[in-house]
Amino acid sequence: MRHYTPRCCATRLPEEFQISLDLALYQPDIAQNTGSMLRLGACLGVAVHIIHPAGFPVSRQTLKRGGLDYVEHAEFHIHDSYEHFTQWRESAGRRLVLLTTKSSQSAYAVQYQDGDVLMVGRESAGVPDSVANGAELRVRIPMRQQMRSLNVAMAASLVLGEALRQTDLLQLLQ
Repeated sequence: MRHYTPRCCATRLPEEFQISLDLALYQPDIAQNTGSMLRLGACLGVAVHIIHPAGFPVSRQTLKRGGLDYVEHAEFHIHDSYEHFTQWRESAGRRLVLLTTKSSQSAYAVQYQDGDVLMVGRESAGVPDSVANGAELRVRIPMRQQMRSLNVAMAASLVLGEALRQTDLLQLLQ
């Protein structure tokens, strides 16, 4: 098994803005959503991990529509496969929290930990069972039963906000 260091596509955030929660995007399909989540990461000081293959060419140009000029301020890492992402996460001792509609556990009834990596799945298909089974915690956002799901960027925002609140990391942004 080879050692893998993810490629970083932006300058590292200044020390005072580094939050020890990360957001992972499993094989994203839509560049605009990915750009929006990079903007979220830039604004909140959260690193974003993009796990390939993506459904679009990952470049500053494709991410600019959703991320605007915030992409330049985002710390994000490119992992060429889920296996490489898992190697990084496990070697860093980070817990994987999957946001999924297939969980019965409310995202607001769990305890988040400093160092968690929150992962959203593909817009078109979520994550395969093998990825879901590898998550230490699976959570869902409570919503009306007849609705399928929220947009992944909205879901990431809601759960990331709750995780930051619970871990007192929001105070670092004030």
